[in-house]
Amino acid sequence: MSKSHRGTGVRTLPNHGRGTCAICKKDGVKTLYEKEVDGNKVKICKICNATLKNKERKAAKVAAAASAEEAPAEA
Repeated sequence: MSKSHRGTGVRTLPNHGRGTCAICKKDGVKTLYEKEVDGNKVKICKICNATLKNKERKAAKVAAAASAEEAPAEA
């Protein structure tokens, strides 16, 4: 069967959700993700959204490892 509802949320957006990504400056990509960058809410593309999430995940992992190393030293 066909999937008639796929992309219906994007159809209501101006230009079907396409624009220029605020981070990578690519033109004509779907900018569906709203993130706060430098204190401003901007729309970014899927690739930049994944990149930001990966950076946050790696930073959290390093911070957790650092706190785990400090905890036995304090006890």
